[in-house]
Amino acid sequence: MDTENIKIQIKTFFGLEQILAEEIKKLGGRNVEIKNRAVNCEGDLGFLYKVNYSARTALKILVPIHEFKAFNQHQFYDRLFKFPWEDFLSVDQSFAIDSTVNSETFKHSQFVTLKMKDAIVDYFQDKFKRRPNVETRNPDIKFHLHIDRELVMISLDSSGDPLFKRGYRREQGEAPINEVLASGMLQLAGWNGKGNFLDPMCGSGTLLIEAAMIALDLPAQIFRRGFAFQNWKNYDADLFSKIKEFRINRVKQFDGKIVGYDIDGKMLNAAKANIDAAEMEDVIEIKKQNFFDSKKELFPLLMVFNPPYDERISINDDDFYKKIGDTFKTNYPNTLAWLISSDLEAVKKIGLRPSRKIKLFNGKLETRFLQYEMYEGTKKIHKLENQ
Repeated sequence: MDTENIKIQIKTFFGLEQILAEEIKKLGGRNVEIKNRAVNCEGDLGFLYKVNYSARTALKILVPIHEFKAFNQHQFYDRLFKFPWEDFLSVDQSFAIDSTVNSETFKHSQFVTLKMKDAIVDYFQDKFKRRPNVETRNPDIKFHLHIDRELVMISLDSSGDPLFKRGYRREQGEAPINEVLASGMLQLAGWNGKGNFLDPMCGSGTLLIEAAMIALDLPAQIFRRGFAFQNWKNYDADLFSKIKEFRINRVKQFDGKIVGYDIDGKMLNAAKANIDAAEMEDVIEIKKQNFFDSKKELFPLLMVFNPPYDERISINDDDFYKKIGDTFKTNYPNTLAWLISSDLEAVKKIGLRPSRKIKLFNGKLETRFLQYEMYEGTKKIHKLENQ
């Protein structure tokens, strides 16, 4: 592998590609190209380590190592059997394969994954009379197989476990939001650690912790135990150590407040356990508070939240969303608020026109991430005052 010009594909969620591309550019990625749910770029080995350690909206980071066309399963197996696998995997290491298949020729991803596993094992058996083990849970080396019609792409997964597994989550709430999605939402909402932040329905605290990590400029994976690239033949431990040290030395002072409300004591206990695990108890304040009885206490204020919606937690949607709108209008003047919901009918009951709508997916649910701007008086007056 050329360690100076590595071609890299970084996976993300639909709707976060632009945010990820900006992160990659800031971290020093070259030739950045936005794809569907992914961003392609180039960089050296140091960049590969840095982007794994620091990028907030990356799900997994792949390095393509082999590409070919196959029109049937024999060609597929044959091309894989002839590939020099010992360059990337030793006979004493374990491996796993995950795959995405979009092809008329290769209809079943499980079948082609098994075929690839056979080709790798047969290659080692043939050449070394020994074979590496397949280990699905915690493999040393992780391969990613992607088939699009006849085009086969094999990549090394440099991350290992998906990068939303930050290492701070001790407690799952009901329907917790994915950490990568949470960070993407915050960045779409413009949160940069200036001012104050409120999540008025904080659940198990993911948005709060991700907001604090952005405010302090903490690397996304500061709590993570390890990455797949640490098992690669060309792993440079000194380089990775320097990158971590450099990133941690950039941590910033944060003077604002990050506050979470919830009415459910059990959820607040879950949030507290996660906040403690992320060592954020001095930065994040949580309290038992019904948002609908609350008043704006922090100036200036950005609000981002993930209210319950019917598929996740049972509530009377129409009444609930009407109360959100009433609370916005009555108790939160001059506030920018964002919320995510899959119930596109119920959000109309908020009674305010969203100034931005962004399509995102929360798991399999199609949602909208909606921005509401509350001004005292009319927009016109507000604009005149700011001229």
